[in-house]
Amino acid sequence: MATRSQTAAVLLAGALALAACGSGGGSQTPAASGGGGKTLVIDTSFDLKTADPGRTYEPTGLIVGKAVYETLLTFDGADVTKPVPALAESYELSKDGKTLTLKLKKGATFADGSPVTADDVVFSLTRVRDMKGTPSFLLDGVEVAKTDDSTITLTSKAANPALPYILPNPALGILNSKVAKEHGATADAQDKAEQYLNSASAGSGPYQIESFNVSSQVTLKANPKYYGTKPAYDKVVIRNVEAATQKLNVQRGDSQIALNLSGDQVTGMPATLQVKKTASANVIFLLANQDSAISKTTTNPKFVEAVRKGVDYAGLLELAGEGSAQAPGVIPSQLLGALPADQAAKRDVEGAKAALADSGVSNPTVKLEYPSELTVNGLSFQPLAERIQANLKEVGITVDLQPAPVTTALDNYRNGKEEMGLWYWGPDYPDPSDYLAFLPGKTVGLRAGWKAGAAKEIEAAGDKAATAIGDDARKAAYVDVQTKLNASGPFVPLIQPSQNIVTAASVTGLEYHPVWTVDVADLGVK
Repeated sequence: MATRSQTAAVLLAGALALAACGSGGGSQTPAASGGGGKTLVIDTSFDLKTADPGRTYEPTGLIVGKAVYETLLTFDGADVTKPVPALAESYELSKDGKTLTLKLKKGATFADGSPVTADDVVFSLTRVRDMKGTPSFLLDGVEVAKTDDSTITLTSKAANPALPYILPNPALGILNSKVAKEHGATADAQDKAEQYLNSASAGSGPYQIESFNVSSQVTLKANPKYYGTKPAYDKVVIRNVEAATQKLNVQRGDSQIALNLSGDQVTGMPATLQVKKTASANVIFLLANQDSAISKTTTNPKFVEAVRKGVDYAGLLELAGEGSAQAPGVIPSQLLGALPADQAAKRDVEGAKAALADSGVSNPTVKLEYPSELTVNGLSFQPLAERIQANLKEVGITVDLQPAPVTTALDNYRNGKEEMGLWYWGPDYPDPSDYLAFLPGKTVGLRAGWKAGAAKEIEAAGDKAATAIGDDARKAAYVDVQTKLNASGPFVPLIQPSQNIVTAASVTGLEYHPVWTVDVADLGVK
């Protein structure tokens, strides 16, 4: 994940524990029994700091938050192209895109049996925005108001058509404001409720927290007062386990789900296990710096064309393994506005050589920087970089590989100092507006030395996309932005690595989700 304001911090957290994006469900026995009910054991590599929804933004925390708290809107299974009702029974975006009106459904209750009210919604969302925790950027500039007992309005200064796609994030889960306030919750930076929320549940979700340890294990128990469909498992145990042990555990039935196995690790799994391979929403890309103070070579548009045509995308997919997909543009395939697969770049060695000749740069040598120990969905950057180096050698470009520890690499990347860089971007929220960060003068654009005003036609297309209202208009606008980016931008989208999830045969209903990895309440038992 990589937020506009927090990209570095989140990327760093990701670097330290990014294996923790995945999802799962299953067991060789119908499910471990204990305490008179069904228990589901999920192994994952923890990226976890808190169970307080207003502070959580790490992958493991979002799994927990999705189970314990409910949001105003959600998504149906893995489909992130259309938000659907949750605590809100309906929503309507004004024609100018500035006002989102939500009607609360009747009958929703918190774990203590008290009703979910409009006041709880206003308190919870205002708290996320003003407490200034990691997810506060999700509601930057959004005013939250109650217009009557069942109606909430969210008002933005500029058109904000992404808001319905942001509201399903578990960080925006609705708290029982009365209980939370009794334990130190406030709607500002003075809030003291985190300790309480790490040990108890103040939500309306299908599960409650039984125990919570950020480094070893989280145990969830079914909420006996849940007003909706009861979950299939009475208890869900989420354990912090390294990938090699995850594989052993799921094979011998000690766990029912392994979330963080690489493509290599899931090959040759016994037929008694289910292996789900889905292209993740992470897009790995190359950047060519557009700041002439950094490079006289990568600023040449014909050089960038040579790189785009010189990469062997099919070869990168072989490295990434089954389930991975080529990225036609910077927006991943799951999201509204993604480019169709037939628009993906194809290798053209002769075309690349011709572009390099047209560039006037003879026998160029460029430095390619990337984080040495970072893996994305179990895939290391090192073999990708080596393959790209070999590809471009055939074209006449010498690539000097410059791996560095993630903190060093991040520093250069964040400050726009890399001549060429190999990185990834995962969605902060599943809306194409998150990818306007790749435009000149924006977060990722600046990391490629691409300053505002550098590409007026692309910037104008971005402005149009940002304010487009309605799915059809937005889809067309974001396709246009990416088509222009691919034609003359400094980024080369490469692949979406596979998210591999192994489950026991007994687990049903598993869908990999790009925001919360897996919805444990959706999982069933055969």
